[in-house]
Amino acid sequence: MRITDVPEVIDRREGPYGEVVLRRHGELLQIIANGCFLMDTSDGRSERLLVDAALDALGDRFRPSVLIGGLGVGFSLAHATADPRWGAVTVVEREPAVIEWHRAGPLSALSSDAFADPRTTVVEADLVEYVNETSATFDALCLDIDNGPDWTVSEANENLYSRAGLASCARVLRPGGVLAVWSAQPSPQFEETLGNAGFRQVRTEEIPVARGVPDVVHLAVRPG
Repeated sequence: MRITDVPEVIDRREGPYGEVVLRRHGELLQIIANGCFLMDTSDGRSERLLVDAALDALGDRFRPSVLIGGLGVGFSLAHATADPRWGAVTVVEREPAVIEWHRAGPLSALSSDAFADPRTTVVEADLVEYVNETSATFDALCLDIDNGPDWTVSEANENLYSRAGLASCARVLRPGGVLAVWSAQPSPQFEETLGNAGFRQVRTEEIPVARGVPDVVHLAVRPG
């Protein structure tokens, strides 16, 4: 894969939460929010494991529903809809530009089948507000809106990983439902907070990366 030295900005928007940029770096597409690198199209192993780990933790539950927090480059959504074992798949994304890039822009090549899948519902909303306000419930909640509990894109997101925020996550989970949270690095403090918030079977799965600390998925189960 050929990577050029200088990324090319494809689109730049001022959204409701600040600047969001889509750029091309060689063959990769990258999303940048307020100058903070979020993700690119280089791999997707972490995003796929996020979804698979949640499904595996649900055991033999029939056609479970999943709420995916963060559309990003679409890896999690595409992977969920490619698996017929999932039932309804809802993705919550707060940046209208990201949704548009998927519907009719450069990211549509990664997500067009997922968007066309009848199980898919795309909600334009802030995830923190959504889990606080929605009356809907799900079997799994897969969160990938930050670089991890200790490295949030915005200060407002920090509440999501607090005891109160996790209580809201538990509220939208059905009994025995699974919470899966992607992170760029392990967070023992977050594991402790999950336990203090009433979750059980708390564990962390590592995803090896080419360099540095492994990515991880934090997993926890709402008691039945």
